[in-house]
Amino acid sequence: MHELPQMLANGLLLGSMYGLIAIGYTMVYGIVQLINFAHGEVFMTGGFGALTAFLMLPDGVSSWLALPVMLLAAVLVSTSVAVLAERLAYRPLRGSSRLAPLITAIGLSIAVQQMVWAWYPDAKQARTFPHLPGGPFAVGPVTVQTGDVFLVASAVLSMLALTWFVRGTRTGRAMQATAQDPDTSRLMGINTDRIIVTAFAIGAAFAALAAVAHGLRYGQVDFRMGFVTGLKAFTAAVLGGIGSIQGAMLGGLALGLAEALASGYVKFLPGLELFGGGAWANVWAFALLIVVLLIRPQGLFSKLTADRA
Repeated sequence: MHELPQMLANGLLLGSMYGLIAIGYTMVYGIVQLINFAHGEVFMTGGFGALTAFLMLPDGVSSWLALPVMLLAAVLVSTSVAVLAERLAYRPLRGSSRLAPLITAIGLSIAVQQMVWAWYPDAKQARTFPHLPGGPFAVGPVTVQTGDVFLVASAVLSMLALTWFVRGTRTGRAMQATAQDPDTSRLMGINTDRIIVTAFAIGAAFAALAAVAHGLRYGQVDFRMGFVTGLKAFTAAVLGGIGSIQGAMLGGLALGLAEALASGYVKFLPGLELFGGGAWANVWAFALLIVVLLIRPQGLFSKLTADRA
């Protein structure tokens, strides 16, 4: 039990990263009813964009000074990939059966992953990511790294900014109207194409923040990192009630906590000794999704979160 605070902290940190990525899934689905399975690769390209920006800086530059440049590069790369995907791959299929965009999203995910693998220098192996100096810090019984502080700050500030944007700006209200009734919104003068692109761009920007946080936390980026992480973020969006912004973050936190606690404690349960540890983390994460879909298919927090992307 003395390890419980650290496990809870690890779960919250992991869940914050899932939540940042899940927002992209839930915003796009809330407006165009599309599961963008290429969003995991949008997250991955953001990590490589940040790494590229760092490698282009002069030798010896501090990671703290490089961090704003890395963030900007990550956001630019991720949003560019997401906007191009919407314009070239998804928009021509709008109005078709739901199966066509879904298959396109899966194919686009594989294509982007393989392009990074083939064209980025030395991408066949994990690339070392810069770390922020300082730390670790002891917060009571919990130990955190400098990158963990960045992750928590990014998640909190991003959620506050997005909540204000959706509730307090004209574009945010137009996004809510488009999510509720796109045809009526179009008749009322809302440019729904611009609103959809905005949703893709905002979701990509959040994924870019998560990619930088992932690199700082784990010390590397990999062309395969978007696939499983993206699936878990999608799981988080479903757990929270897909289409709900706050639900996506709450679902991410729930998934992160469940994964951390199951990995740490399942091995101590009678008869389940072989199913604990980090190797089984993915299994328990998706097992949770199956249980929730069977018991509460609308999501764990659907009634607690009324604002829709």
